[in-house]
Amino acid sequence: MLLGDGRHLLGLLRSFDQFASIVLEGACERVIVGDLYCDIPLGLNVIRGENVVLIGEMDMEKEELPSHMTAVSTAEIKRAQKAGRDATYLKGSMKNIMKSLDID
Repeated sequence: MLLGDGRHLLGLLRSFDQFASIVLEGACERVIVGDLYCDIPLGLNVIRGENVVLIGEMDMEKEELPSHMTAVSTAEIKRAQKAGRDATYLKGSMKNIMKSLDID
């Protein structure tokens, strides 16, 4: 399931309603940063339909991730996310400085 804020949730669909609200059992959030990924367990989750962008079925017998992806711990993926956010912030700051100096 893809949510409006960009998060990816995996789990067993237990129920839904006319508003597309979803109940996921054994849910986990899959966080992907570069070639690293982590499945953070969330347990039983109720997701309001207005937050759902996409729902798809997964074949549990098949590996859905490319072979180059590496599973890491929650702490490692959080560090990788922070490094990515810091890099994006720095890139934006440098663009603003270059614009103010009229450098392309």
